[in-house]
Amino acid sequence: MLVFSEEKIKMPVLQTAKSGRETLNLRIKPELRGLIDRAAELTGKNRTDFVLTAARHAAEDALMDRTVFSVNPKAYAEFLARLDAAPQPNARLRRSMKAIAPWEK
Repeated sequence: MLVFSEEKIKMPVLQTAKSGRETLNLRIKPELRGLIDRAAELTGKNRTDFVLTAARHAAEDALMDRTVFSVNPKAYAEFLARLDAAPQPNARLRRSMKAIAPWEK
């Protein structure tokens, strides 16, 4: 279901210690730790920053994949009409259609 909304999505905030950080403990196989360490070094990050960045990106992707947008019926009907409408010719489209494909050169 596709629904749009102008409301901002608010993420729950974890109450943290005075340092402003929490501890996350996990068990890991030595091979995986080595893989993470090598990747972290190549990207110029320490292990913690590398893992936190990767985990944050994965979490954001998972949440965005399940985001629901709600809109009023008029806006939704307009959205559907634009999806169903044929593209209008324009200069860029005409130029693309006249161009020789790279594999035909």
